[in-house]
Amino acid sequence: MSAHINPTRGDIVRYEIHVDERIGASSSEWFDGMHITSGSEGTTIAGDVADQSALHGLLDRVRDFGLTVVSVTRVDPDPKERS
Repeated sequence: MSAHINPTRGDIVRYEIHVDERIGASSSEWFDGMHITSGSEGTTIAGDVADQSALHGLLDRVRDFGLTVVSVTRVDPDPKERS
């Protein structure tokens, strides 16, 4: 998924969704190309999200996969990336 600009703030909005289960990186296409990292503590689905509606769409897919959400974290971009 390419970087999206939030029209009200003008910032890139990134999220990390952490789930209990382990899923493979090949599932990335199901999550709009977000970066998927699995480890012993579960899986993190991370990437840029266009807006709250897109975030809820991703969470709907997490639910549809039957995954258990541990946390959803907004990650502010590095100030160097805001040009």
